[in-house]
Amino acid sequence: MKVVCVGGGPAGLYLAILLKRQDPSCDVTVHERRPEGSTYGWGVTYWRGLLDQLGAHDLESARAVEEHSVRWSDGVAHVRGLATHHHGDQGFGIGRHRLLEILAARARSLGVRLQFESTVRTAPAGADLVIAADGVHSALRAPHAGHFGTEVRAGRNHYIWLGTSRVFDAFTFAFVETEHGWIWCYGYGYSGERSTCVVECAPETFTGLGLDRLPETEGLALLETLFAQVLDGHRLIGRAAGDGGAPWLNFRTLTNRTWSRGNLVLLGDAAHTTHYSVGAGTTLALEDAMGLATALRAHDTLPRALDAYERQRKAELLAVQSAARYSAQWYENLPRYIQLPPHRMFALLGQRHSPLLPYVPPQLYYGIDKAAGRLEALRRLKRWLGPRAAKALYARSSDGHR
Repeated sequence: MKVVCVGGGPAGLYLAILLKRQDPSCDVTVHERRPEGSTYGWGVTYWRGLLDQLGAHDLESARAVEEHSVRWSDGVAHVRGLATHHHGDQGFGIGRHRLLEILAARARSLGVRLQFESTVRTAPAGADLVIAADGVHSALRAPHAGHFGTEVRAGRNHYIWLGTSRVFDAFTFAFVETEHGWIWCYGYGYSGERSTCVVECAPETFTGLGLDRLPETEGLALLETLFAQVLDGHRLIGRAAGDGGAPWLNFRTLTNRTWSRGNLVLLGDAAHTTHYSVGAGTTLALEDAMGLATALRAHDTLPRALDAYERQRKAELLAVQSAARYSAQWYENLPRYIQLPPHRMFALLGQRHSPLLPYVPPQLYYGIDKAAGRLEALRRLKRWLGPRAAKALYARSSDGHR
């Protein structure tokens, strides 16, 4: 089989690795438009479950990823000069540059051809399978948007993806009140020298603070002042000049009705996006690669394999996509929760994926959740109600968009 993958991000590189491991005779080429070693972003997060999956599919790359990751198990939130702590599941952070280096080296060792600074805008002729792993703005998907049923919905809040020289030893949130409303950030370490820092605010705060007009250096200086407590004298870092600076964005949730057209199939952000606040983007991209590779191995024809891949991955995505929608809404409705005592607000921050939370007064929800943690019967009721409420509310929302 001759496979051409357009996009050298985690999804494209990992799929190439898996295809060569399944069949060393498979001819796999990955095209990446950027130079090697050049990528946007800072660090990415993942949890133990992903590491276990990576180990089951390719132990060598899994070990390299774990070796170059940092870990944390605590969360801390700063609100009005107070800090509240929470001990949770172990999380991991790894630099996006380092992750891509690991995957590229592993792919090369298996015989994958990597072509950097190679822009591909149309599906190459002569390939048995063409992978569109070229991101949310996929050039391969765009001409066939009607066939794929591509939809994009923009979120309300503005956000910016930055780095910092402050190395956080816990997953850190900071909420700062200004005369124009609240602005907040969350940060996590991904190496011994750097952390990721994502800043978000409502539109009225964005324009009120002048962030829509300030040059990048002045904008970063303002953010450093606002978040001085958690940055502890460290600076914020924007993108390199050649990357066009660090833009403020509105998150775009992308969905596609179908993921394939003939021998062209969508992978990762070209197929779907989930709000960054659930920290699942890289995990879902890698899981797409696992799902597609598994389907290609299990089925004797390409149409059957692509259909099985799409059905499996769409089913697996339902829960995390629901969580991402409610997580984004939690931040868009921050004033509903921010007046609670910090420890209660942080507890509901941890519950932001719940489909019930938007419809229950925050203080009441906090009390029910605390009681549910003690009483098994209530805990079972909560587990029973949650998925059913999510399904019903999602169905009602979908009807409203038709």
